[in-house]
Amino acid sequence: MTEFVWENKNDSPLKLRTFLLNKCVTRSLLKRIKYHGGSTLVNNVEQYTNYMLNPRDMVKIKLPPETQNEFLNVSNLPFEILFENDNYLIINKAVKVATVPSRIYPNDTLVNRVLGYYLRNNFSNKTIHAVNRLDRGTSGPVVFAKNSLAHSVMDKALKQHEVKKYYIAGVQGKLNIDHANIILPLGRKPDSFIERSVTTDGKYSRTEFWTQQAGNDYSIVKVQLHTGRTHQIRVHFAAIGHPLLGDWLYNPTNKLLDHQALHCYELEFYDPLDEKTIKVTAPIPIYFNELQKK
Repeated sequence: MTEFVWENKNDSPLKLRTFLLNKCVTRSLLKRIKYHGGSTLVNNVEQYTNYMLNPRDMVKIKLPPETQNEFLNVSNLPFEILFENDNYLIINKAVKVATVPSRIYPNDTLVNRVLGYYLRNNFSNKTIHAVNRLDRGTSGPVVFAKNSLAHSVMDKALKQHEVKKYYIAGVQGKLNIDHANIILPLGRKPDSFIERSVTTDGKYSRTEFWTQQAGNDYSIVKVQLHTGRTHQIRVHFAAIGHPLLGDWLYNPTNKLLDHQALHCYELEFYDPLDEKTIKVTAPIPIYFNELQKK
């Protein structure tokens, strides 16, 4: 059973519920703890969440077991691990591997492979928490939380834009701008379930980029995402007239690659559970070397 322990460092009166909410223990998780086999303890004595804490009280939660989804297929194909501890597994997703199962890719996504990894290593928690996703044609770090609290922590960090993500991309045409921000609202394209587009009623979206190399036919850019909209980098660069190379959806006439030239090479976030910053780098794929030579 997964456990977390904290010391109450507040000098003023504080309910146990409020303390736990401040630790990213959501109300839905508190309900699961109460009704599905977990527990909340103060100084090793089980207490209700309306209990009033004293300074220096030791608070412990025991999470209920997380079971395997019986409808999720198991894959034992390998993957590259960039980082792993008790709460997180960060994988370097390869191009053409989907992150989560779908009707088209039901059997061999990262989620299927992670389930196989959990089973082979006899992990007590077998629910798969994919924190972020990358498009099938994009490579780089994908974070899996090993328990529901770690997932809640990462969800909060993502919503507050506290997860730093840097990409390298190959775009069509010569970019004559060294550094700029693309700030265009994004939403679902009318009459399309997959495509996104710049729309007047879309969500605020910001993509910052630095041109690394600029040739006559295409350019290499470093990108930082400041918001995390679906297809954000792909749509933003298409909107300014420099779509990604090989992007079948937003640049269908370009056949230089059989996938978009996009790789997340660095991901960084602060983990309050271990009170340290986690930073991973994913090696830049070889095909970018060929693009740079050209």
